[in-house]
Amino acid sequence: MQTAQQMDLAQAAAADLPADFKVGHIISVTGAKVTATLISTGDPDASRQLNSAVQIGALVKMPTPASIAFGIVSSLTTGNPSPSPEFGEQWVAEIDLFGEYLTQDAVQGGFNLLRGVSHYPGLGESVFATTVAELHEIYKRPQGSNVRIGTLHQDAELPAYLITDDLLGKHFAILGTTGSGKSCALATVLHAILGAHPFGHVVLLDPHNEYTRAFDGLSEVVTPENLQLPYWLLNFEEMVEVMCSRDDISRSSEMFILKDAILQAKRGTAEKEDDNRHISVDTPVPYPLSALLHNIEAAMGQLQKAEQAKPYLRLRSRIEALRADRRYAFMFSGLSVRDSMPDILARIIRVPVDGKPLTIFDLSGVPSEIVDVVVSLLCRTLFDFAIWSERDAAVPVLLVCEEAHRYIPQDNGTGFEPTRRIISRIAKEGRKYGLSLGLVSQRPSELSETILSQCSTLFALRMGNQKDQDFVRRALPESAEGMLSALPALRNQQAVVVGEGVVLPMRIRFDDLPESKRPHSDTASFSQQWQEERGLNGFVPRTIERWRKQIR
Repeated sequence: MQTAQQMDLAQAAAADLPADFKVGHIISVTGAKVTATLISTGDPDASRQLNSAVQIGALVKMPTPASIAFGIVSSLTTGNPSPSPEFGEQWVAEIDLFGEYLTQDAVQGGFNLLRGVSHYPGLGESVFATTVAELHEIYKRPQGSNVRIGTLHQDAELPAYLITDDLLGKHFAILGTTGSGKSCALATVLHAILGAHPFGHVVLLDPHNEYTRAFDGLSEVVTPENLQLPYWLLNFEEMVEVMCSRDDISRSSEMFILKDAILQAKRGTAEKEDDNRHISVDTPVPYPLSALLHNIEAAMGQLQKAEQAKPYLRLRSRIEALRADRRYAFMFSGLSVRDSMPDILARIIRVPVDGKPLTIFDLSGVPSEIVDVVVSLLCRTLFDFAIWSERDAAVPVLLVCEEAHRYIPQDNGTGFEPTRRIISRIAKEGRKYGLSLGLVSQRPSELSETILSQCSTLFALRMGNQKDQDFVRRALPESAEGMLSALPALRNQQAVVVGEGVVLPMRIRFDDLPESKRPHSDTASFSQQWQEERGLNGFVPRTIERWRKQIR
């Protein structure tokens, strides 16, 4: 793995370029894109120097009547091919404009770069390489709250910063193919943010138990063994998903029965008759499961025909099975019912923080048939809590969804609709109430494009799939085609970062993480484990026993 001190040979050569190294002149200006012809002399040394200054993703500058405009090289082509450079090839570069500084506002030894371009360069104007000093000015430490996460690709000595409030206030996404380093990237970002903000509030949905070791001592780890999410927190849609049959015909008849039974059970717990006016089938108030079963049986007892009892019997049987299944103990255990909602919410969002600003939900042990319901419940509870919090006393919370394509797929016909709906609401409205969203996925093209488009900062890691690249390009909050073209060639620990959370689009290398702070990967080492006999000493019977007793 490349260290932070190493630089490519081309980068080292670029660092030695003169201050006004001219690389070409402009032949076309179209919107935010400039086309330039490069200077090709045929001299090998000059060609190498030119190639070091003008690479894919390199920054160049162009004078305008009132400013200096900067752009990113997005493509390099030979406009007039010839058998050999000695015969005079025409080299052409496509450049995406991204910012400028006004010459009248420039100060001695520095400048403030503005996003966007108000003054365009003209035809025939020169194109110059960007110097190391200018790179330092462009990517200097932002004003306001910020954290360092790595170094720039163009200069390994130049730190890369995130603007904390813009990153969290407007959502972010980390995207890349399997093995590109998404988990380490997320760990780097969270460690940087929590290191600077020890009283943060972060909730991380961890479907594979990767992050427990990475945040040891900083996190409250919630597993099915110590998790308490009582059934009465579920809204009606979630209760239907857990308790009713899968086929539509049976489900429709069971839904009506369940709705009446739940409503009666909730209203039966009201201390005052007037309290019932505020109780609906979705109100999170405690009620005993025995009362729900009693209401179902009471309604069944009023039937005129025995064959009408089938949906009632299915519901009762399903509820009793859930109560007896130890896998669902975190939701259906306990004979006594108390209002534990304040304790549950305080634990989820870490109030008080008590040295652990991160809550990790280990979903690997949650039964697969209800994991979507659990995610829906957690997301909805966080959103509702944010909505009903007093504005002056509200606690801003960051919700991070690993494997986000499982919960918000592009195909509307797949996934659990309540989960998709609540994450969509968080993406669209969450920042108004101090609830931020972070999405992590190795399948960008399978994510909901509508929800991803709400993420104003994107970390794009290595992607070889053209479909994923095109999807990310469409979702970008600003043009950065020059850098995106490098996605298939990115190394591990490298990423293209664009959006509101950074001053300007940049290609970075994440800082090294100590081994103790890296996520734990469960990928088996076949080459090592197949070198010797394994699985002896009762391995198979023990596995079967753990399987039967649901012991992880």
